[in-house]
Amino acid sequence: MRLPLRKPPTPTDNINLGPSANPNAKPTDFDFLKVIGKGSFGKVLLAKRKCDGTFYAVKVLHKKTILKKKEQNHIMAERNVLLKNVKHPFLVGLHYSFQTSEKLYFVLDYVNGGELFFHLQRERCFREPRARFYAAEVASAIGYLHSLNIIYREKLNFFCQGHVVLTDFGLCKEGMEEEETTSTFCGTPEYLAPEVLKKQPYDRTVDWWCLGAVLYEMLFGLPPFYSRDVSQMYDNILHKQLQIQGSKTVAACDILHGLLHKDQKRRLGAKADFLEIKNHVFFSPINWDDLYHKRITPPFNPNVAGPADLRHFDPEFTQEAISASITHTPDLAASSSSTSDAFLGFSYAPTEEDF
Repeated sequence: MRLPLRKPPTPTDNINLGPSANPNAKPTDFDFLKVIGKGSFGKVLLAKRKCDGTFYAVKVLHKKTILKKKEQNHIMAERNVLLKNVKHPFLVGLHYSFQTSEKLYFVLDYVNGGELFFHLQRERCFREPRARFYAAEVASAIGYLHSLNIIYREKLNFFCQGHVVLTDFGLCKEGMEEEETTSTFCGTPEYLAPEVLKKQPYDRTVDWWCLGAVLYEMLFGLPPFYSRDVSQMYDNILHKQLQIQGSKTVAACDILHGLLHKDQKRRLGAKADFLEIKNHVFFSPINWDDLYHKRITPPFNPNVAGPADLRHFDPEFTQEAISASITHTPDLAASSSSTSDAFLGFSYAPTEEDF
């Protein structure tokens, strides 16, 4: 049920928020304006930094929920990956992170062009040139992560400001050398690769399967093996042949079959990783250097009027009232040692020049 529209929250200067583990940042630095996203461990909020009026997306996570689900390693991995993202144009950047006794705060780039699937839901499917443009930028981002020995392992759920921005890194796996495998069962059901469902060791090609699934969904409006019955969908992923209906180019059909090959050793990208992807005929119209430097005009302009323009966010989020608990926390001294120890090293303070 959608909540009624509420007035923006009042400033929180007079609330005792407790000390921050990072002396350079604290919750009272911000006016929290709107909820713009939700996840398993907390929310993402549009926030304006009081000292300079800069807008950020602040991801606020609850420590107790993370610890209860034993997900602290994933959160710390997300923090580590975010710190490496600053060098790539299609990955969301982390400005700094800090914590209080109860919560973790990621201060991130704010992008209000809209989530890919929000636009896709409105338009049902994209034309091939538009889908190719987004897929190329996503592939570039994945290729960069792979060069750092990181696999993404997640539904490619990205925001668009004309250009792609990958935002979710909670399931990333670090230290994945070229021939190394892992076997953790994780991911979004519609996008799980066959080897993950079989609980077999998997490698970097799991990300190229996800790219294929998202490209298919952009072109056809649904994931490639989708069924409302999750058990049936898993069976489809494992055994059903890929169905490509309608008039798509030969190149589009070929790359989908290559990326969505059930045998990870024969999947596109298995031999030369990103190089195989960028050299596929489907991407022949793409100048990769121009793409990286954003010299290609995006096929879609979200036409946002400014940071406060929230038309491309789901009203289910933006109409939700902001709880005082987002900013109010007890003193650090009140937190248990286990809570404090679990997130040692989470806080990141930029240099004075950056800050």
